[in-house]
Amino acid sequence: MSTELLKLIKKPLVTEKNATLMAEHNQYAFEVDYDANRPQIKRAIEKIFNVKVERVRTMIVRGKTKTYRSKKNKRPNWKKAYVTLQEGSKIEIFQGV
Repeated sequence: MSTELLKLIKKPLVTEKNATLMAEHNQYAFEVDYDANRPQIKRAIEKIFNVKVERVRTMIVRGKTKTYRSKKNKRPNWKKAYVTLQEGSKIEIFQGV
């Protein structure tokens, strides 16, 4: 497995309420590299977890603006990917969460 694939997928999002409920329908959420596109994400998930991906949806999550001692700071934007697997495929990381 190449390190480029591992850099594309930063971490699975298992703490989100809807992400854990989506696992029942073969859908999983990941935080991915900001510059990654859908085909790259699909290839990376298929190679890393040895599953077949049916569909990839991505979204940009805008960083929040926080105020600390009268100074405004903005957190960075990041990208989230929702991955739908083909029937019969599942990712073991999400099981039992």
